[in-house]
Amino acid sequence: MELNEITITKAIIERFSQKFLEYTEVDVAIVGAGPSGLTAAYFLAKAGKKVAIFERKLSVGGGMWGGGMMFNEIVVQEEGKEILDVFNINTKEYQPGYYTADAVESVTTICSYATKAGAKVFNCMSVEDVMIRENCVTGLVITWSPVETAGLHVDPLTIRAGNVVDTTGHANEVLRVIERKADMKLNTETGKVMGERSLWADKAEKLTIENTKKICPGVFVAGMSANAAFGGPRMGPIFGGMLLSGKKVAELIIAEDRNK
Repeated sequence: MELNEITITKAIIERFSQKFLEYTEVDVAIVGAGPSGLTAAYFLAKAGKKVAIFERKLSVGGGMWGGGMMFNEIVVQEEGKEILDVFNINTKEYQPGYYTADAVESVTTICSYATKAGAKVFNCMSVEDVMIRENCVTGLVITWSPVETAGLHVDPLTIRAGNVVDTTGHANEVLRVIERKADMKLNTETGKVMGERSLWADKAEKLTIENTKKICPGVFVAGMSANAAFGGPRMGPIFGGMLLSGKKVAELIIAEDRNK
């Protein structure tokens, strides 16, 4: 068979357009394809939710790719290992209560499980704003990341979502937009993003899970975004809390929808 370049081009445009059109309205829009976002996407999609993940970078995985200082191994505690076991990711005990896993295997496997469960990842897309209706976030305003980087004056498009999850890590990208532009208070002590504190792994791992919650109408926060929002410390290259936070936010959304 002789390959036709125009057929290849049409296939990409048509199939992507079909996928994008189908996901302009979703049950859950996750912003940030790091470990907590991907884990949340898996458990939500597995429960039958229509899930789209929007990631500003070309690649997924957030900080997990690099392990610690580009040594591509990650550490999880016993509870975190249980999440890796769900994805059949290989782990090795280092000392009692400490387990290591290959960072690249972890990212690629969790992403594969999430997408095979039905979640769709839209990479190279940035969230520049949110949609608000009657004091509730009802969707996202998105643009291509290269457009944002180049500073081009190009109008964005919108995604309607039953719930939004901010898993953008240290930056709190969605919450910062809400804080700056919407007349809404966040569910924090100050009503605003409180900002992350310096590293304290043990405390941060616990607070990552504790701070995973609904932070304003229509928006949940998970992963490092949760600690940054509520003023918790960072945890460094241990990822159990991220994984557990992703599972928890999925459970919270599923339970809320069930009780509506």
